[in-house]
Amino acid sequence: MATLSTTGAALAGREEAVARQATAAIPWYIWCAALAGTSLMVGGHWDISWHESIGRDSFWTPAHMAIYACGLLSGIAFGFLILHTTFSKTSPLAIGSVHIWGFRAPLGAFIASWGGIAMLTSAPFDNWWHGAYGLDVKIVSPPHILLFTGGYGVVLGTMTLIAGHMNRVAERDRAAYKRIFLYMCGMMLVMTMVIFLEYSERVLMHSALPYILVGAVTPIILTIGWRVTGMRFAATAIAAYYMLFNMALIWILPLFPAQPKLGPVYQNVTHFIPMEFPMLLVMPAFLLDIFWQKSRNWNRWAVAAVSALIYVGTLVAVQWPFANFLMSPASRNAFFGTMYFYFGIPPTAFVVRNEFYPWEGIIPFAIGLGFALAFATLTIRWAFARANWFRAIQR
Repeated sequence: MATLSTTGAALAGREEAVARQATAAIPWYIWCAALAGTSLMVGGHWDISWHESIGRDSFWTPAHMAIYACGLLSGIAFGFLILHTTFSKTSPLAIGSVHIWGFRAPLGAFIASWGGIAMLTSAPFDNWWHGAYGLDVKIVSPPHILLFTGGYGVVLGTMTLIAGHMNRVAERDRAAYKRIFLYMCGMMLVMTMVIFLEYSERVLMHSALPYILVGAVTPIILTIGWRVTGMRFAATAIAAYYMLFNMALIWILPLFPAQPKLGPVYQNVTHFIPMEFPMLLVMPAFLLDIFWQKSRNWNRWAVAAVSALIYVGTLVAVQWPFANFLMSPASRNAFFGTMYFYFGIPPTAFVVRNEFYPWEGIIPFAIGLGFALAFATLTIRWAFARANWFRAIQR
């Protein structure tokens, strides 16, 4: 009996050693999931540009296919992972899995799979919605909300899976996992800013709304990325991913020809129209990185309050004058792209005339910034708690 017990313990020890060794190198399904998130972001921005340059002419556009390739790739990666972990007796991830509905796999695989299913479900819903309510609608619509929810599921599931792997390996093997975790945080920031796209245009930059929305939500992603990876300039890297991604689209999309297929046409469009120049989130993110390095032993609520003040205050300080520049003739070039307009926007629109929407006044603006600070304090404190969950997850 003692021999059997010793043998069983040895086998269990070997299984655990195999599982830990298997997670030392980033597996293919994490790379596949990262590609899925990237495909979603490229396809999403491309689709918005398609609507602004051509209009919705078919469900089977390349932009739509790039979006739904995200659901397909995540389904392949995580579907395989769930089935292999469930039915293979030799799966190295068996001891690092959860059981849901009779299946067994790491938690992140289930979250991302549900996200992929939601994305694929949104495809026929979006097609029906356009047919029923018009060819061009706002970004925030029921089928698009379902699509964004699924996209968040894919990205969040991938981040959860990465964190689980990262927490099971030795510290010396975590560097690659930390970098890809930050990259997925960058993709989540890109997706979040797409949702705010209609509320953070440069014509609104002298009002409180964009600072309330962006200041309250985006620090969550920066905080989690910094806290989970522990890298000195994690928040800066995440914000840089967002800025470089959007700037690259400004430089690349106009290189390809496009003409409107719907009316009315108010602007002469001969190529794809990119999104506006991204907000300067990298500056407040950099200051947060500096502050967080100096406040590791502070009370978390104090850290959250000061972080909110730094983030929102810096964002207003840099974005307000930068918005003035974006309204000036100096920005109307291929680098900043402020001369590109949606074909259906009339010449009397504020953005075409390079004018801000009327300012609400100092008191309403101050009240709005007060709300931004309060919301940012709460969300940053919440993000520290969520980051601790990522740091502790093993399955």
